[in-house]
Amino acid sequence: GSLITLSCLSHRAVCQVISSAVPADLVQDNATSDSSWITRLENSYGFYIGLGLAVFSSFLIGSSVILKKKGLLRLVEKGGTRAGDGGHGYLKDWLWWAGLLT
Repeated sequence: GSLITLSCLSHRAVCQVISSAVPADLVQDNATSDSSWITRLENSYGFYIGLGLAVFSSFLIGSSVILKKKGLLRLVEKGGTRAGDGGHGYLKDWLWWAGLLT
């Protein structure tokens, strides 16, 4: 048979495998049985979940840019100093903060 060494922080064990009575396909451990529904979900809907997350994140990033730009344009309309010229008035604008937090 084969020798297998198992180690943990405080113990060490050497096991000898003599034979296997159960085929490997039928063996299920706790980790496999607990996560089988996750595996089935990923196999069935993994592409669509990924596509949905990609579209949703794209929407959030785009809306963030738009909200921050609107906040900066609103500051210029009020006569404030532009951010590129050293102004920090945009930090007082709620629309810019909404864009940043999106």
